Amino acid sequence: MFGDSEGSPEATCLGIEMEDKGLSSLLMIYGLALFIHTDIVHGDLSYSIPEEIKRGSVIGNIAKDLGLGVDRMSSRNARIDAEGNRKMYCDLNLATGDLITAERIDRDSLCGKKASCVIKVDLVLENPLELQRVTLHIQDVNDNSPQFNADSIEMEIHELADKGTRFSIEEAHDADIGQHSVQKYDLQNNDNFVLVVDNNIVELVLENKLDREKQQEINLLLTALDGGSPQRSGTVVIHVTVLDANDNAPVFRQALYQTNLPENSALDSVVVTVSATDADEGIHGEVTYDFGHVSNDHEKIFSIDHKGGEIRLIGAIDYEETSNYELRVKAKDGLGLTSYCKVIIDITDVNDNSPRIFLKSLNNPLPEDVSPGTEVGIINVQDRDSEKNGLVQCSIQQNVPFKLVPSIKNYYSLVTMNQLDRETTSDYNITITATDEGYPPLSASKVFQLSIADMNDNAPVFEDDYYKAYVTENNKQGFTLCSVAARDPDWRQNGTVVYSLQTGQVNNSPVSSYLSINGDTGVIQAVRSFDYEQFRSFKVQVVARDHGSPPLSSNVTVSVFITDVNDNSPQILFPAPEGNSFMTELVPKAAQGGSLMSKVIAVDADAGQNAWLSYHIINPTDPGLFTIGLHSGEIRTQRDISDSDNMKQNLIVVVKDNGKPALSSTCIMHLLIFDNLAEVPELKDIAHEENSTRLTSHLIIALVSVSTFFLTFIIIILGLRFCQRRKPRLLFDGAVAIPSSYLPPNYADVDGTGTLRSTYNYDAYLTTGSRTSDFKFVTSYNDNTLPADQTLRKTSLDFIEGFEDLDVSPKNTVGRCDFNRYDCIFYIGPAYVNIK
Repeated sequence: MFGDSEGSPEATCLGIEMEDKGLSSLLMIYGLALFIHTDIVHGDLSYSIPEEIKRGSVIGNIAKDLGLGVDRMSSRNARIDAEGNRKMYCDLNLATGDLITAERIDRDSLCGKKASCVIKVDLVLENPLELQRVTLHIQDVNDNSPQFNADSIEMEIHELADKGTRFSIEEAHDADIGQHSVQKYDLQNNDNFVLVVDNNIVELVLENKLDREKQQEINLLLTALDGGSPQRSGTVVIHVTVLDANDNAPVFRQALYQTNLPENSALDSVVVTVSATDADEGIHGEVTYDFGHVSNDHEKIFSIDHKGGEIRLIGAIDYEETSNYELRVKAKDGLGLTSYCKVIIDITDVNDNSPRIFLKSLNNPLPEDVSPGTEVGIINVQDRDSEKNGLVQCSIQQNVPFKLVPSIKNYYSLVTMNQLDRETTSDYNITITATDEGYPPLSASKVFQLSIADMNDNAPVFEDDYYKAYVTENNKQGFTLCSVAARDPDWRQNGTVVYSLQTGQVNNSPVSSYLSINGDTGVIQAVRSFDYEQFRSFKVQVVARDHGSPPLSSNVTVSVFITDVNDNSPQILFPAPEGNSFMTELVPKAAQGGSLMSKVIAVDADAGQNAWLSYHIINPTDPGLFTIGLHSGEIRTQRDISDSDNMKQNLIVVVKDNGKPALSSTCIMHLLIFDNLAEVPELKDIAHEENSTRLTSHLIIALVSVSTFFLTFIIIILGLRFCQRRKPRLLFDGAVAIPSSYLPPNYADVDGTGTLRSTYNYDAYLTTGSRTSDFKFVTSYNDNTLPADQTLRKTSLDFIEGFEDLDVSPKNTVGRCDFNRYDCIFYIGPAYVNIK
């Protein structure tokens, strides 16, 4: 069992021992069968395999040895990783968990004569990162036969050579080691020489003196045998020429020459100089040098000067490939006597290799919602130099949210430092720099791109916080009001925005019955035609939602304002255009110029300038007698009334608004000039003429009763509280107050934009001779107008009782009678009284 694991000191090495005896030898003979024994360990794994094993042969089951299932091996992306650019002699079968051979393994070329031949690879597991060192012990197989440097060895021996003289023979070379290398030599039987082998030095010993006259040449067969099974051998023919007198062989000054040579030394540099001397003179003392048995690779790197013994560098040397060389140098004199020395050249390391950066794995693209500290990738840094020259420090540039965390050996984990945001940066060019500790230091950089995958982490954001849309009333269906726009910085479907209207109601109707929105463009259109007079504005909520999972949304308020169009004609409230009712305004003959006689009251449902009304009189009975306020509608006398003026005055009043085009309405005002109430009965005839209707006796009785009641009422009030004498004058400083029952149901005077102005009240002045008529005197009254629901309908007794506590002065009393409806309405103080 092997015990040279490179892992922790506590690690137990795994493997088999291949020995050149017993069952192991027999198995190698029949196919170099492989027996592997493994145990579960907590450190490195170690396997022993013979060289020259077939590709695809199973070395061992790593999944079983590590206690991992095959599924976990695949899920953790298990792989075999070799340092640098060295060959991958083995590979991993993820389907079975077997470690198999991937290349031909020749121990002799890998390790030469080293006693131990080891291949080290790394087993890398991810999630989490785990590194297992796998050591392969390559066992030698007897696949090489012993070889001599030449097919024959030429030797010249003087016939006077003494018995026992030793002649060195170059030993045989066997690429195998140990028991499989050369174990013994056999010399063909002869009468003159015996073979002596001592400490791997082969020498011919002259046992019987030579006699040139008997035998000038002797051929000896020398056989080298290894210890393998089956045994391999190599032969060489030793051709001995018997000469005269050359009894001294060259002698090296040193048996071992050892020197250091920096790698990458200049070509033709002198590595070492060997020297040998020969005691003989002349041709017998001339020494030449040559290499003994060396490999072809060594002959391409070194050369020797045959005369001077200088060994020069003729090829490139690399410490990372071979750290030392062993050469055998032969010195030969002129007559063929030789001697040998050994030259050992140790290659010293130079910092000539820059670090290399390998990206082993990378989670690309990386989701932007990963938490800080997440492992993104695995970096491996290698430097083929040794010792300090091979120590590497790895760093990353400072402007990226990532950092390198040292892991196992030369492995680093690339982890996130901060929260990522794809909308800020979608791609990162990450630069990794590795610098060794040699002198001068060498460095290398590697740039790789890391993309950030989008997550739906941004809700749509509207360009404006609030939207306003203006539409003219009576618009067409499908009219575009406005458009909203929202931006989502997310990508693709996460950033695709669709618009919709939030469910709700406008004026008790669904929003969808008023507006629609284009889900793609955000364009808002009208579903119906709007009417300014029904409502003037409303608000809706627009929802922008993306297509992410889950989707995100945001809202914005859109206010729709309806602008007015002049689509409503003025509506005349007074005089009331009801049926065929006949209304007559009483004008006292004593009225002076500028006196307020009546007022035309009109409203317009439109707004703004479309509701600015103007009043005009057309076709009056007496053109110069009455005038109307252009904007107030007040009908006043232009001059004093004369006796020549017609008693009955008819005025056609046109009310126009200020729209374009202007709309108008007309009404007719009937004015009756009277001097005293005795003339009032003539109104009967007027009523008959105008309305083709005859007054009944009931109306006459009612008018007389009302007149009598008011005369009595006024006398009592004047006598009890004021006892004042009322001057016959009219007060005109306001406009007529109209009860709410006169207003159209859809009219509301809001914000001071309507057409009704301040309140007007009317005072009634009755003479003792009055009987029936429609009568009204006016004066200003600035209190609030009585609502229609406060109108009183009472009998005469109730009427008197109800006003006992009221101020019934003439200034606070108003009356009006309608001849067709047979009723009179009086305003006393703050209340209306309706008498049928």
